[in-house]
Amino acid sequence: MNTVFETQITSLPLIHKGKVRDIYEIDDDHMLIITTDRLSAFDVILPTPISGKGAVLTSVANFWFERTQNIIPNHLAEMTLEQALPDAAEREPVKDHAIVVRRLKALPVEAIVRGYIIGSGWKDYQRSGAVCGIELPAGLQQADQLPEPLYTPSTKADVGDHDENVDFAHTVKLLGQELAEQVRDVSLQLYKEAAAYALERGIIIADTKFEFGQDKDGNLVLIDEVLTPDSSRFWPADQYQPGISPPSFDKQYVRDYLETLDWDKKNPGPELPQEVVENTVAKYREAMERLTQ
Repeated sequence: MNTVFETQITSLPLIHKGKVRDIYEIDDDHMLIITTDRLSAFDVILPTPISGKGAVLTSVANFWFERTQNIIPNHLAEMTLEQALPDAAEREPVKDHAIVVRRLKALPVEAIVRGYIIGSGWKDYQRSGAVCGIELPAGLQQADQLPEPLYTPSTKADVGDHDENVDFAHTVKLLGQELAEQVRDVSLQLYKEAAAYALERGIIIADTKFEFGQDKDGNLVLIDEVLTPDSSRFWPADQYQPGISPPSFDKQYVRDYLETLDWDKKNPGPELPQEVVENTVAKYREAMERLTQ
């Protein structure tokens, strides 16, 4: 499988280069999204590619897009990759990493749903007894399942900046009451159904983020990636226990390694040892196989 760290699509104009994804313009109605093998941690793009990660993320996202289309339409287009990139020399290196999508108006909110208390939510709870302003019962342990999944949105930051947690009222100011409620309700429905499906396959989805756009008629559409090991925290159910941070199928493994280094979490990021690269991609692949087979 090809390693795709930087993309070189000369037949299409580059619209945006993100932490992981490169987006190209096909025409007024379509875009090409290539999920690279870049990995970002602490909002820094690391110099070492995780070979095959982009193909895994693309496969997992496509699986969920198909599975959730009864809940909400998504941005996948009918145009084929061959139509978007007729030159085989350009198409072949990225064919497992690329999707063709509709061009939509992206909403300025990341819809985060938490089913378990971990990460920044755990730190927030320890400090205030709440997560993003939502009061929680006393006495919760790290990694405890929450009484009900929480919708804790954030604003979308530029590359190199940190997303900012906001409350639901802030999203109402950004989107209006009706759209803000629709984003919240759909996010919670997507999470609950996906979490139940994944648990049957031995994976706990501790938390995840969704992104949405609108088409020309104002309909809400699921965009970006969905329920991948990059946008979610996946835990093996058979190793889960409250009170500790469980092992994971996602890039938390890389974050944990980076925490052992004398690194200030600023550019440039450190190179990753081959062992860390191999273990990381193995975790991504195992998650894909459990979910999609």
